[in-house]
Amino acid sequence: MTTIPVSLGARSYDVVIEAGLLSRAADWLAPLSRGRTMAIVTDENVLPHLATLQAALTAAGVASEAIVLPPGESTKSWAQLEALTDRLLDLGVERGDHVIALGGGVIGDLVGFACSILKRGCGFVQIPTTLLAQVDSSVGGKTAINSRAGKNLIGAFHQPALVLIDPQVLDTLPVRQVRAGYAEVVKYGLIDDPAFFDWCEANAAALIAGDPAAREHAIAHSVAAKARIVAEDERETTGARALLNLGHTFGHALEAEAGFSNRLLHGEAVAAGMALAFGYSAAHGLARAADAERVAAHLRSVGLPDGATAAGISADGETLVAHMLHDKKMDAGTLPFLLARGIGGTFLDKSVDLADVRVFLDGD
Repeated sequence: MTTIPVSLGARSYDVVIEAGLLSRAADWLAPLSRGRTMAIVTDENVLPHLATLQAALTAAGVASEAIVLPPGESTKSWAQLEALTDRLLDLGVERGDHVIALGGGVIGDLVGFACSILKRGCGFVQIPTTLLAQVDSSVGGKTAINSRAGKNLIGAFHQPALVLIDPQVLDTLPVRQVRAGYAEVVKYGLIDDPAFFDWCEANAAALIAGDPAAREHAIAHSVAAKARIVAEDERETTGARALLNLGHTFGHALEAEAGFSNRLLHGEAVAAGMALAFGYSAAHGLARAADAERVAAHLRSVGLPDGATAAGISADGETLVAHMLHDKKMDAGTLPFLLARGIGGTFLDKSVDLADVRVFLDGD
């Protein structure tokens, strides 16, 4: 078992990682139940894991009530937020209770945001069931829903009380979802850890194929990296946490063009966005062309897109930049970009000319 602390003073919590953890989750959840029924929010794709979790809670004498939502990005909506908060209120959830988010990034984001506003804030626990959620979205307290204007524009910082990660649940995940989650793993190497990128090049195939040791190492390394950055810059005020958005400015524009649908998964969009960020950096003399091609080649080798066209997006640069104008990181009319001086050399650039981005995207 690996326990990684997220050090945030009074808001600190642990991320616990162990194969088979789901069946023993009551060891950590029972003390949080306060002898009350625990609400579990999940989606229709996670029902087998829901059964395992509820059986574990029942065996420990903890009652639970499941709320099952539709799967997919469209669930991160005002309508589902309203329905979820109404259901939690019907169940009598109190400020001192902890709601369990059992699922991928969509469930974690929605439940976290609901808990941030329910009775002005109640507790929640993340039990992520996708690779993307395990290595990224379950840690750090970013919660949100989507709006017509774009992705994650309505939300709040609300830290979980606990994150429980069972790598074995990934065995039931479709390989496309594993690949999409891998984009957020390799991101940590590209940000500031070239040695980890080397590890990814050597072990990505095994990780995606289901090798337990590769998966556990990737998850633990990624969580530790994110915990360190979040502890340094919880609310993205100093710029350190902004590095975690590598690939996201380009990627969110691609997702918006795809209608935030299964046509393009979030991790696939991030992969394409990271390749575009490196490509743009190389085109402007910031990074070597060889580094940009190395990144793109690695993403292609694991079946991830290395640009807009490879992601199935044919929109021109003007259309994609129009999506970027709704990015939540806009500041005084300027959109910061995560660019790179090489592998492991990501930096925040607030001087990017969107006209140059349009031209670059038209050439992808």
